[in-house]
Amino acid sequence: MNICWSKKTKCVIENDVEIGANTAIDCASVGETRIKSGAKIDNLVQIGHSCTIEEDALICAQTGLAGSSVIGKRVILAGQVGIAGHLKVGDDVVITAKSATSHDVENGKILSGIPAFDNRDWLRSIAAFRRLGEMAQTVRKLEKRIAELKIR
Repeated sequence: MNICWSKKTKCVIENDVEIGANTAIDCASVGETRIKSGAKIDNLVQIGHSCTIEEDALICAQTGLAGSSVIGKRVILAGQVGIAGHLKVGDDVVITAKSATSHDVENGKILSGIPAFDNRDWLRSIAAFRRLGEMAQTVRKLEKRIAELKIR
């Protein structure tokens, strides 16, 4: 186990942790910053002060954790994920790429989007989003048709 000290605050890196290039792990402002055994942290990750990363978590590139966040066991944070401060992300959670959350996440959830919400709902929303232009055109045609029927 490695411990780096900065006055009264510390950063603890447990055994079998992998940390990629240009990753920043802030020392604690209160208590400790701790990366637990088996965690894998990719390149260009920012881990804020007083965060805890539980065992076997996987944090992919360009992810940022604000201070005092707790990341559960076996969590996967895909690339470019953002975690707001003082949050608890439960065990076995997956947050997909380019997503961000500003609320606690229950165990086992799969989240996507900004703000992050259930992945299945997000997939349906994105499918609808791609058709918004077509839907708007259809609504305009229907409004015109209704107006014509009212005139008669």
